[in-house]
Amino acid sequence: MSLEVIILAAGQGTRMKSKLPKVLHPIAGKPMVGHVIDTAARLDAAVTHVVVGHGSDQLRAYLDSGMGQHRLNVVEQTEQLGTGHAVDQAIPDVADDAVALILYGDVPLTQYDTLKGLVNRARQQALALLTVDLADPTGYGRIVRDHDHQVVAIVEHKDASEAELAIREINTGILALPAAWLKQWLPQLSSDNAQGEYYLTDIIAMAAEAGKPIEAVQPSCEQEVQGVNNRLQLAELERWHQLQQADHWMTQGVTLADPARVDFRGDIEIGNDSSLDVNVIMEGKVRIGSNVSIGANCVIKDSTVADGTQIKPNSMLDESEVGENCDIGPFARLRPGTKLAAKAKIGNFVETKKTLVGEGSKINHLSYVGDAILGSGVNVGAGTITCNYDGVNKFQTEIGDNAFIGSNSSLVAPVRVGEGATTGAGSTITKSIDDGALGVARGRQANLSGWKRPEKKA
Repeated sequence: MSLEVIILAAGQGTRMKSKLPKVLHPIAGKPMVGHVIDTAARLDAAVTHVVVGHGSDQLRAYLDSGMGQHRLNVVEQTEQLGTGHAVDQAIPDVADDAVALILYGDVPLTQYDTLKGLVNRARQQALALLTVDLADPTGYGRIVRDHDHQVVAIVEHKDASEAELAIREINTGILALPAAWLKQWLPQLSSDNAQGEYYLTDIIAMAAEAGKPIEAVQPSCEQEVQGVNNRLQLAELERWHQLQQADHWMTQGVTLADPARVDFRGDIEIGNDSSLDVNVIMEGKVRIGSNVSIGANCVIKDSTVADGTQIKPNSMLDESEVGENCDIGPFARLRPGTKLAAKAKIGNFVETKKTLVGEGSKINHLSYVGDAILGSGVNVGAGTITCNYDGVNKFQTEIGDNAFIGSNSSLVAPVRVGEGATTGAGSTITKSIDDGALGVARGRQANLSGWKRPEKKA
């Protein structure tokens, strides 16, 4: 049986106090609903149906821009009349012979293995229900079992009796079952309850009455099924998720100075014997090799760092490629398009952009190098800038192997400094320099003897 996933994402989320739809608030840099969609893809869902409502324009824009690789069907719920009503908006598009898995856009961290177990039971012609035991079940629907410990119903908190309120096993709302059963039972739902809504949970009693097998499955921990209703819960789930990732990387041979002070926000790979100091943030697609040292307060985004490189504190890398045994920072900024060959050095307060830095080349201090190609063994002195922009267009600077750029040089692109060439300190270079030549372009110094300083008038 094929799998089709229905994600409920129509809620307003008023307790978030935000104009952004609740399910678009991020965990680890990704909107919560994005986590759920990615998990559905890992389960090999034939189609993922996303039910939208409040903030549907923003949600659709996200789904159109960031989820193009997934097989999505977006369905509008114009009135929010409960979970049963929400599922009913999508069910006409679900194949009769499929297994339907119901997920929630604000429950982002349910694990693949947990859901896979749920789906497998549904494929064996059972209604599989994800439940969890809570120390404080206040506000949640209770799982009602008979004398044989079989699930027979779910009672919402506001409709529960005193005995039912004492039950600690609660409904997470996540369930899987043959879609044909769902299509049969949804029209029978009633809104005759305290909330005046159509509860999806009422199908549990229908399944029991029809003699269908009901199997309860529990996750490895309650955070897997924790929903987010406000920013406090969002922050709690974020920290839990980050600690899980920190634990994973430490077991893989990565040293973290403080597991509570590092954030992984994307598709991350780290080689063994690498170390991360406090407040390191990795975003997007990041590939870190082995024996890499990353200092405190560094941000690495969509970048690759090869083995043996040292990144000193307070440095930022964005869409950059760093070769083996490079030395970066402190306070360095590598902007998109930067590529460092092996043993290159980018020092303190240096910014690069769309620049290729050859093997062993150095830009040590207080420089900006953009739209440039540097050969190997180049030494760029302090205060050097490439003047690559005329206000409209960008131009390229080329610096040959073993060239020496004197301190406080301005290289006005397009320009080439030849192999082994030198620029005199303080020069503004507007013409190319031949291989091995010295380029000097600065005003001649004049010393005036007998000159007197101005005196303050009385």
